[in-house]
Amino acid sequence: MNFNLMHPAEQIVLLINRVYQKGLTTTSGGNLSILDSEGNIWITPSGIDKGSLTPGDICKVLPDGTVIGKHKPSVELPFHKLVYETRSDVSAVLHAHPPALVSYSLIREIPDVDIIPTPYQVCGEVGIAKYEVPGSDLLAQRIVEKIKEGLNVVVMENHGVITCADNLFTAFKRFETLNFAADISITASILGKADPLTTEQIEINSRKGKVTLGEFIPSTYSSEERRLRKEMCTLIHRSYDQGLFTSTQGTFSVRLDENSFLITPYGVDRKYIEPEDIVRIEHGWREAGKRPSRSVNLHKMIYDQHPEVNAITIAHPKHLMAFGVTHTPIDSRTIPESYIAMRDIGRVPFGTNTVDPQRISDMISPSSPVVLVDNDCVISTGTSLINAFDRLEVAEFTANTIIHAKLIGDIVMISDKEVEDINNAFNLK
Repeated sequence: MNFNLMHPAEQIVLLINRVYQKGLTTTSGGNLSILDSEGNIWITPSGIDKGSLTPGDICKVLPDGTVIGKHKPSVELPFHKLVYETRSDVSAVLHAHPPALVSYSLIREIPDVDIIPTPYQVCGEVGIAKYEVPGSDLLAQRIVEKIKEGLNVVVMENHGVITCADNLFTAFKRFETLNFAADISITASILGKADPLTTEQIEINSRKGKVTLGEFIPSTYSSEERRLRKEMCTLIHRSYDQGLFTSTQGTFSVRLDENSFLITPYGVDRKYIEPEDIVRIEHGWREAGKRPSRSVNLHKMIYDQHPEVNAITIAHPKHLMAFGVTHTPIDSRTIPESYIAMRDIGRVPFGTNTVDPQRISDMISPSSPVVLVDNDCVISTGTSLINAFDRLEVAEFTANTIIHAKLIGDIVMISDKEVEDINNAFNLK
C-alpha cells in the first residue's frame, strides 16, 4: 500500500477507523488532520461517528479559515492549526484518548518509553501538557509549549495524547507505540517494578539495524513459496489484530529448503503487509530491493542448527513483556495445554539476541521451543507456521492468565507428578 499517494481525506479515514477499531478512541472522541502542500488543513468533523467516517465527511479548511464540507471541523482545530504554524516540519497531527494513555494522563505522568527498545526509538522524548478546556486557545498554547521543544508526542493532563509527524502514518506509529508502552507498564505493575533499559543497552539494540547482506534476483517463485507467502501474511494480519504485533513490531519466517527461507520485511506496516513484501533469503543473500527484519541472522542461525524447526516468530505482546520488563519468572505449568505446547520456557538477558545469538539457538529444542528475551521479545519456533504461531499465542495466553490470577488469589501450578503424567500420556519424553 502506497500510503503517501492516497488523498488526505482517504488517509484520515483509513487511520481514524483503525484507531477506533483497535479500541483506542470512542465514537465521539479523537481527531486527525493533515496539512497539504497548498496549505489546506484536512481534519475529522465534530460530533460524527468515528467508526463510520467516509472521505466525504472530512472537512477541508483553507488557509483563510474557510471551511469546505458538509460538517463542522473538530473543536480541536485550534491546536492542530497552531501546531502547523509553529513547526514547519509537521504535516500531520493525531489526537485520541486510548485507555492506557488516558490512565497516565489522570495521574499526570508520562509512561516509560525505555522498558523495551522500540518506544523510545519511535516516539523519542515525551512531554506532558497542563490541563485546559478542550478546544480552547489556551490548550493549544499549552501543547505548543511542548511542541516548540522539538517533541513529537505530548500527553495532555486529564485528556489524552497528541502526536505529530511529517506524515499521518508516522504520527499513528508514534501514537500506537506509546500506548503499547503504557499498556505494558500498567500490566507489569501487577507483577512488580519494571526495570528500564540503560543507555548502553539501547545502544546494543541499535546494532540490530546494521545487517548487511548481498542481493540476488529470484529467477522463479515456486507454488509452495507463493502459498507460504500468503499464509505468512494471513498470520501476520491475525497477529496484529490480536495485539501480538504492532504496526512496527513482529516478525515471521518460514523455511523453504535447507538453504533458503522467507522473512518479514523491516519497516512495512504489519496491518497491510502483502505477499510481495515478504523477503526471500537464499544462501545468506536477500531478495533484491528488499530489507529483511533486523533479526534475519538469528533466524538463519536457528534454521542452520535445527532441521526440525521450519518456522519462527518474534513478537512483543504486552503480558509476556510484563514478565520480561519486571524479570518475573514465568512457568508454563498452568494448564495441560500450555505445558504441552511450550514445555520449558527459555529465558535470556536483554541483548542476547544481538551480542550472543548462538546462546538462543543452543537453547531451542523440542522441549524448549519458546525463549523470552528480557525487556525485548519472545521467540517461538515450530514445525510449521501455524505451530510457531500457536506457541506464540499460547505463551501470551499463559502470561495473561497468570497475571489475572494474581489479582484474585494464590496460584497453584500443575505438580511435578501431574507433569510426569502429561509427559507419559502425550509421549513428550
